[in-house]
Amino acid sequence: MSTPHAIASAGRVLTGAALLSAALVLSACKGGGGDAQAKSADEAQPPVPVETEQVTRRSVAASWVGTAALEVPRGADVVAKTSGIALDVLVEEGDQVRAGQPLVRLDPDRARLAVQQSRATMGKLDNSYRRAQQLVGQQMISANDLDQIKFDLDNARAQHEMAQLELSYTTVTAPISGVISQRMIRTGNFVQINTPIFSIVDNARIEATLNVPERELRVLKRGQPVRLSVDALPGEVFEGVVERVAPVVESRSGTFRVVCAFEGNEALRPGMFGRIRIDYDQRADALVIPRSALLEDGDETAVFVVRDGKAVRMPVTLGYVDGALIEVRDGLAEGDAVVTAGKVALREGSAVQVVGADTPAATPEPAAPAADAAQGDAP
Repeated sequence: MSTPHAIASAGRVLTGAALLSAALVLSACKGGGGDAQAKSADEAQPPVPVETEQVTRRSVAASWVGTAALEVPRGADVVAKTSGIALDVLVEEGDQVRAGQPLVRLDPDRARLAVQQSRATMGKLDNSYRRAQQLVGQQMISANDLDQIKFDLDNARAQHEMAQLELSYTTVTAPISGVISQRMIRTGNFVQINTPIFSIVDNARIEATLNVPERELRVLKRGQPVRLSVDALPGEVFEGVVERVAPVVESRSGTFRVVCAFEGNEALRPGMFGRIRIDYDQRADALVIPRSALLEDGDETAVFVVRDGKAVRMPVTLGYVDGALIEVRDGLAEGDAVVTAGKVALREGSAVQVVGADTPAATPEPAAPAADAAQGDAP
């Protein structure tokens, strides 16, 4: 039979257990409410507006790009081989000339008189030699005298030919075909012998010499296609080839010389600054994305891909760079939508709104405020 003291003790135990259970239930309810509110806050974040482009297939080329000044492989300075007054300048800068074409006529009077003088001397000695041949047969002069007269005659003939050559030098002609790039004299100037008076360039062929880092020595070869663009002619591209590749590397600079050749035309001019691209390999069917889609944070190369209205970070393996595009060898599939603009504000799993998409990305409706929910439950 239970005593009153035992009954009171049992009652106190039951009351303590009930209070502990109630406290645990209340604590659990409070904790669950906090997680729900945090989850609701994440879902209530507005989607990030982004721009995307699809992964596509196209041909890409591996290339080396450099800059160089254009130059002509053939050119010549025209010099005067005799001196005199320039009576007539026949060409101007920019004129097309052919080899042997007259460029300047110098005063020929002095040279013409020298020709006449040498001709008279030669004629006199020629007559003397003919008479001496008759006299030596009659033994009236010695053979030595005849030889001396013949020597004088030969010398006079050489001087006459020299005088004629000097006379021909009074007409200065073009040594090569090309374009007059510079004129150094005007009509009436006195021209000194061996003084440059014109510059001629043969612009039928244009070259550009590149100093390429030694790491490219294995991939650049003679005959590879080259594309040229110049600042002075925006939008125009000129085709050429690699003409020569130096077999040695300069030890001081660590570079080797590559000469690219282009057909000359009226647009290209020696001295222009050219941007040159040499394509040394090509892939016909490569997956490509814009270079703007790459993430630059961290050591891992990655992009954001939009899937089910969320941003998913995808690591990628890259290949050749072709202008604004870059090859993706692993990590993406054709048709994937990569984020090209707005990626700075993204993180893994962020909700996104694709700008310009036909249908907006699905966004969860924000949860009702706790106060409203409480009011709705109230009677």
